Amino acid sequence: MRSMRIAVAGATGNIGALTVAALEQAGHHVVRISRSLGVDLTTGDGLDAALTGVEAVVDATNSTATDRDEAVTYFGTTTRTLLAAEERAGVRHHVLLSIAALDRVEGNAHYAGKREQERLVTEGPVPWTIVPATQFHDFAAMVTSWTERDGTATVAPLLIQPIAPADVADVLAEIATGAPQGRYREVAGPEPQDLVDMARRTNDARGRTVKLVPTWSALFGPAMAGEVLLPRAGARIAPTTFDEWLAQQR
Repeated sequence: MRSMRIAVAGATGNIGALTVAALEQAGHHVVRISRSLGVDLTTGDGLDAALTGVEAVVDATNSTATDRDEAVTYFGTTTRTLLAAEERAGVRHHVLLSIAALDRVEGNAHYAGKREQERLVTEGPVPWTIVPATQFHDFAAMVTSWTERDGTATVAPLLIQPIAPADVADVLAEIATGAPQGRYREVAGPEPQDLVDMARRTNDARGRTVKLVPTWSALFGPAMAGEVLLPRAGARIAPTTFDEWLAQQR
C-alpha cells in the first residue's frame, strides 16, 4: 500500500491520538489537527495550511457540551469549516467517527449535535464515509468522572456493547486509506455489558473506591433503556473484549 498524507482532526483526543498512531504504524504521513497544535476548527485558523496535499481527513473531534443548542452549534460550525477547507484543498475522502443508534435516541444534546454533523457531511462537497461506533470501553469511567461528588457517582443503567478505543482507531485508519463508502455498518465490541457493572469493575481495576448509584439522568434518560444502544444486525464486531481491556487497566 502506498503512503498517503492523511489529516486527523481531534488528534490529541483519545481516539484521535490512537488513530494517528495506527496510521503512522502503517507508514502514512499524518497531519495532526487540534486547537492545542495551532489549528482551530471553529475559526479555521491554520486549517488551509494544514490540509495542503492531504488526501483524506479523519474527523474524531468531540464536544463536552451538555446543552442541545450549544452542541449543535459546535458540531455544525466545526464541520462546515472543515468541509469547506477540505474542498479548497482537494481532499478526496472525509471519514467521520459517529455513534451507533444515533437515529434511535431523542433528547440527548450530544446526539443532536452528532446528527447535525452527519447531515452536513452527507450533504457536503467532499466524498465521505461515516463510521458509527458503539460506546467505548472507558465510557463507564468517563460517566462516573462527570457525576462523582464526595465519593458517590450516579450511573445510568444502560445496556451497551462497548468497543476498545484502539479497535475503533484501527477501523478509522483502515477506512481512511480506502475509497469513500458512504454510511458504513455499525462497529461494536464483542459482547453486551451493563454500564453500572462496567463502572464498578473499572474502578476496582484502577484501585478507586466510588459508591455507585444507578439512576436515569438528564444526560441519559429512559429513552436509552433496553436494547436501544445495541448495534443492529450485520454490525462489524471488533475483537477486544471488555475483560481484555480491563486487564490493561490494572
